[in-house]
Amino acid sequence: MTMNAQLQRARYLQDAVETASPARLLTMLYDRLAGDLAGAELAIRSAAHGEANALLLHAQEIVLELQVSLDLSVWAGAKGLSELYTYLYRELIAANMAKDAPRVAVCSRIVEPLRTAWHEAATGLVSASAAVAV
Repeated sequence: MTMNAQLQRARYLQDAVETASPARLLTMLYDRLAGDLAGAELAIRSAAHGEANALLLHAQEIVLELQVSLDLSVWAGAKGLSELYTYLYRELIAANMAKDAPRVAVCSRIVEPLRTAWHEAATGLVSASAAVAV
């Protein structure tokens, strides 16, 4: 990829993030988290430890962002989700230190149903907004 193409892609991604709704931002974070975990697992299995490290560090940043953006006062289940984020964060650190692909896979199996649920919730919000607008 040329430098100009990289700059254009970075600008497009920045614009997408800056104009996204909160629900869309959340699903984007989950999509990237799932991608980081899949990539990290593959990198560990391929002995590409530098790549695995970078992906797992980014995954940890995403989990922290999800946790700090969680408003514990809005939803009764938020405390449990916060505890799950704490668990995921610790597991990602341990997986990175040990280069433990099965541990990353366990984290992926935790993240995937959450990712699906947030996508469904975001779709429901869009549908509800469209119905109200009509």
